[in-house]
Amino acid sequence: MDLQRWIGFNHEETLQDWALHFRPIVIACNYFYGSFHFLVTIAAAVFLYRRFPDDYPLFRNTLALATSVALIGFVTYPLMPPRLLPESYGFIDTLAKYPTFWSFNSGAMSKLSNQYAAMPSVHVAWATWCALVFVPRVRTRRAKAFAAAYPIVTVVVIVLTANHYLIDAVGGLAILTVGYFGARAITRAGRGPARSLAP
Repeated sequence: MDLQRWIGFNHEETLQDWALHFRPIVIACNYFYGSFHFLVTIAAAVFLYRRFPDDYPLFRNTLALATSVALIGFVTYPLMPPRLLPESYGFIDTLAKYPTFWSFNSGAMSKLSNQYAAMPSVHVAWATWCALVFVPRVRTRRAKAFAAAYPIVTVVVIVLTANHYLIDAVGGLAILTVGYFGARAITRAGRGPARSLAP
């Protein structure tokens, strides 16, 4: 937070405080955070594998390497997310207070999840990866717009739910970049010619 204050965008508490005045927005963010992260990423991987198999190995390896770098980051630099800060900081754990599929305080999740895995944001890394998969390959402008907006909405969601700092989103983009260039160095050619999308 001191680093963010120094560079001029320590605004998470202000943004969440605004959102808390609109309960439907907070609840929507909770469900988005708990479901889209996995569902959209799986959909993007299946889409790429089936429709553009020659591109699949590079993107698969990009995602795998980026996630691996994130895991190293979680171990070497554990970082408390805003939702775990003392109440005096003004943050609310929306997953615990408002309706959602699950929260980090629920039985299984409290044991399985790493509560200090804020930096970097895997949510942002995966969402940006999905956008890179979909935007050049879907046909309609509406689909392209939705795909391009997905990582932007993800950044909004991780901040409004107090699961990440804004700088964690920057970290997510950084590990995706590392993953991409690492994948470029190790990935062999794809498994076949790309298939065009059926009308």
